[in-house]
Amino acid sequence: MSFYRPGEGKVSGEAGPPSGRLFYGWVVVAACLLLAATLFGIRYSFGIFFKSLEVEFGWTRATTSALFSAHMLLASVFAFVGGWLLDRYGPRLVAFGMGLASGLSLLLSGLAQSAWQLYFTYSLLLALGTGGIYSLVMSTGSRWFAHRRATVLGIIGAGAGLGTMTLSPFTAWLISTHDWRVAFLILAGVAVAFVLPAALLLRKGPAEAQARSPDPASAEDHLPESGEGDFSLAQALGNRNFWLIFLTWFAYSFCLHLVLTHVVPRAKDLGIASVQAATILSVLSGLSAPSRIAVGYVADRVGKRITAILMALLHTVAMLWLMGCTELWMFYLFAIVYGLAYGGIDPPIVASIGEIFGLRKLGTIMGTLVIGWGLGAATGPYLGGLIFDLLGSYQFAFLSGALIMLLAAAFIYCLRMPRRLFSGAR
Repeated sequence: MSFYRPGEGKVSGEAGPPSGRLFYGWVVVAACLLLAATLFGIRYSFGIFFKSLEVEFGWTRATTSALFSAHMLLASVFAFVGGWLLDRYGPRLVAFGMGLASGLSLLLSGLAQSAWQLYFTYSLLLALGTGGIYSLVMSTGSRWFAHRRATVLGIIGAGAGLGTMTLSPFTAWLISTHDWRVAFLILAGVAVAFVLPAALLLRKGPAEAQARSPDPASAEDHLPESGEGDFSLAQALGNRNFWLIFLTWFAYSFCLHLVLTHVVPRAKDLGIASVQAATILSVLSGLSAPSRIAVGYVADRVGKRITAILMALLHTVAMLWLMGCTELWMFYLFAIVYGLAYGGIDPPIVASIGEIFGLRKLGTIMGTLVIGWGLGAATGPYLGGLIFDLLGSYQFAFLSGALIMLLAAAFIYCLRMPRRLFSGAR
């Protein structure tokens, strides 16, 4: 099968790609999904390593959590740098470098003999390898699609859930049958084997003036466009919507990474077997994948803001339920509800970023917004571990997750954007 790229052999008024040729934007979507599945799946498997590292090095919960918190804090810094590199050099080179850094990080983590070595190999090097993944896949996908952007970004974002659903039980099995070191070494091979080929398929985006839809019935649906014009980073920083999204991502990431880091240790504390505890994370992540796609589709049609608010409130309900979970079925019910909420909140927010700020500096702007995500991801896991060490319970930690998602709903409500951005499909 040959591929169609916008602008190839086009004449005025031609609606779609030549017969039998696939619009290359969908190849980019598939590559972005694979990148997200691999790198997010590896990142979010940390909760599976948690108990093994705690025992191996004699750490407290707060200290063990700090390894991941440091990783996420550094990842937010590299996300900003990666966004700048993305706008300057394009996604192929950046993604290829991320794959090499991730493979090296996991290889060295499997060979680490002391705590400081893990902080270097995992917290620093893996942050270099995965820090820019979110802005890379989302901004690249945004450049290829416009009016159905929430749907497309939902498909790409589903990779995070699919990767975690697959790699979490696989990692748990490796640790139970071998040990945590072998698990790191094998994940290094996974990173290189999947990320590097996917990186080679990426393209920055179609030429905006020549872009055409792959759907002959709606030739304008995939034309990249800006909402209020193309912002520079300085202009974006002066826009209130930037900071509302920044705070929303902080809150969402705080709650998400609190759960991803501590739900498995919490289940194990209650006597639930390791592999069963890992399936909680798999159910949660697995359901987030179809939720991203379905909610992205709905948000494109009924409104992005109201959809995001409902998903934030569903987070709060799930976290309040988690406070009372004592049996495996209760954790599974939590995983179902939280997975739907976790998958659903992202597409409507991310889809609006390109529409608000334009595409010219989208990588840099999204990379800067991801700093808020990284700060939340660094704070949530560490605070959860610290509360457990001080009080011997996760109750107040999970309550903090519920309350902060109420704040996220308020931040989303305060967004003030052109009506068309929240009105669904035209």
